Amino acid sequence: MAEIGKYNSLKINREVDFGAYLDGENLGEILMPRKYLPVNYKIGDSVQVFVYTDTEDRLIATTETPAAQVNECAFLKVVSVTTVGAFLDWGLIKDLLVPYQQQKMKMQENRWYTVFIYLDKMTNRVVASAKIEDFLDNVPPVFEPNQEVELLVYEQTELGYKSVINNLHTGMIYHNEIFKPLRIGQKLPGFIKKVRDDEKIDLALQKQGYEHVIDEFSQIILSALNKTGGFLPLTDKTTPETIYLTLGLSKKNFKKSIGNLFKQRIIAIADDGIRLL
Repeated sequence: MAEIGKYNSLKINREVDFGAYLDGENLGEILMPRKYLPVNYKIGDSVQVFVYTDTEDRLIATTETPAAQVNECAFLKVVSVTTVGAFLDWGLIKDLLVPYQQQKMKMQENRWYTVFIYLDKMTNRVVASAKIEDFLDNVPPVFEPNQEVELLVYEQTELGYKSVINNLHTGMIYHNEIFKPLRIGQKLPGFIKKVRDDEKIDLALQKQGYEHVIDEFSQIILSALNKTGGFLPLTDKTTPETIYLTLGLSKKNFKKSIGNLFKQRIIAIADDGIRLL
């Protein structure tokens, strides 16, 4: 079954001057403009395309790659604001609309926002919403501790960073679990730390276990690295006095902690100092 707002493998039905029509199955014929047709195509060939509606609500098939599909979240830039809402650049000729009723606050041109992309069943148009929580956490979370997941960081709070999990749920990366700089809109792998009784999800950036524990001394080193742009001119040859004045750590604890961070591939150790990876 072909779906609007998603990638589909469709057969070429017939050719016209301005392109070709694809067999959209349940959606009927779908126009693929000539500029997107593959070289040396034949009638009956299958092509991988993204399907959406153009400005005249006609179904269009394209080989362009949008930033995300329907039922996914993305961090996108507002390119214009009109009387109907804000339009986002999502990688296609036709920009993505966020209607005013789907904005948390009035969106501004040239600002970036995290949105959930969905299909408006009334119009068959692909649109987006900044009220992403309305579309997530609608099914019970089924995760195991230490399960790897895909995260999209979307909001900073006093506790840490809220993140979208696999485009289905939300969770929190607490400040004491963070050992490298994070930014809003960043996509990265993460791990399930715990699913609470109230179905809220705690996240971690490393697998939990003895070999992945970031101890108190390592946190001090990572905090100092973050404040200095990711580099400290400290090595195992640095004097204990310099290490203590810089970090407040003994040389023994410093060497043990950088060894732990190096094994976890969090830092690199060079002749002139240590660097965040």
